[in-house]
Amino acid sequence: MTVTAGTPAPPAVRPYESYVYAYPHKTAYRPLEDRPSLRALWAAEPKDALSLYLHIPFCEVRCGFCNLFTRIGAPEELTTRYLDALERQADSVRDALGDEQPVRFAAAAFGGGTPTFLTAGELERLCDTAEKRMGADLGAVPLSVETSPATATADRLAVLADRGTTRISIGVQSFVDEEARAAVRPQRRADVEAALGRIRDARIPVLNIDLIYGIDGQTERSWLASLDAALAWRPEELYLYPLYVRPLTGLHRLGPAVTGPEARALEDAAWDEQRLRLYAVGRDHLLSHGYEQVSMRMFRRADAPREQEGPEDYACQTDGMIGLGCGARSYTSALHYSFDYAVEMREIRSIIDRFTATEDFSRAEVGRYVDADEARRRHLLQSLLQAAGLPVADYRARFGTDPGADFPAELAGFAARGWLDASAPDGLLRLSPSGLAHSDALGPALFSPGVRAAMAAYERK
Repeated sequence: MTVTAGTPAPPAVRPYESYVYAYPHKTAYRPLEDRPSLRALWAAEPKDALSLYLHIPFCEVRCGFCNLFTRIGAPEELTTRYLDALERQADSVRDALGDEQPVRFAAAAFGGGTPTFLTAGELERLCDTAEKRMGADLGAVPLSVETSPATATADRLAVLADRGTTRISIGVQSFVDEEARAAVRPQRRADVEAALGRIRDARIPVLNIDLIYGIDGQTERSWLASLDAALAWRPEELYLYPLYVRPLTGLHRLGPAVTGPEARALEDAAWDEQRLRLYAVGRDHLLSHGYEQVSMRMFRRADAPREQEGPEDYACQTDGMIGLGCGARSYTSALHYSFDYAVEMREIRSIIDRFTATEDFSRAEVGRYVDADEARRRHLLQSLLQAAGLPVADYRARFGTDPGADFPAELAGFAARGWLDASAPDGLLRLSPSGLAHSDALGPALFSPGVRAAMAAYERK
């Protein structure tokens, strides 16, 4: 795609508008008046390559930047009641999938929260739910599990390794203790290193380490120190996340460092510049150490085993996703659905309590229907945010049209900003290095007017 000479420069945009890990976002979901039955929703869906996601909404602490659906601690046997409800939900969902055609799971993941908040015995029970109730063969498919330094204990890791875990992802964020405290993440580097040693001892094939850039006081030198500390463990994957301060999180409650619109604008611009600079430093450092870039955030060691073919950074967001747990999403081709969503701790506790008291999981309660236009947007967005880009022939085969014809204004805008790779082979729509760096501005630019309006009308809780 080309831009003619004399095209006026597009207006400036902030590079960090929103991290797009799912589309439409949960804040666009609403209570479903028809409460469709799961059996009807899944009746015509392909079931030979489903993904399974089990959500555990508990953490030992809540980091200052976190807006995930999770609560601190689990008093009064709450984990037992939660796993009881998860089993009831699994039975209901598996019944809804039916046996008219083969049901097969091609991938599985445990997320949260922190799944390893559960004890070793509870993790065994969680695996049994996936295998004995849902029918997923955890030893035969990729299984990814999230953990934290405090909960990556030897007994828990032994269970996960025994049950077929192929990838463990640990949120470190920073190896510099002062930066961890600035992000309201209480941890010591010594504890992080000990946890990483236990993970490597467990011999789980793929280790992913999450790091964050843009923390208050972070410099290029301290960022490189964290990167080198992570590289010392030769992780198969690294995710580099820009820091966000989202509403209702701990960092947001601390308030802005400055007041007044002009001062805030200057501070925001300086923070954007810091994050862009640290992103480039991190990207170049990893590329020079034998890693390949998969997306803006994901980097894989070039000799690391591949869990699956095709897009991986967003692979869990494809159609055919079965989510179990009160923070999990499920995706059919026509409807994305889940339970209610919140960030504020009191609201999260209330939703978890309602989930554990639920007996009938046979209907979808909250969600958003996905029409043909939204399906096109989602496919373009998810594919374009991958470093490999979007083969136009794949898009044409699925939808019968071309992305350039469906989204001319959006793609022309990206080209005008230099976000599209003009050197990409014919038939491949791919981001330039600048485009990848601006993924968090590019992704939201593809949101439909309807999704934007629903997200804007969402009442935060």
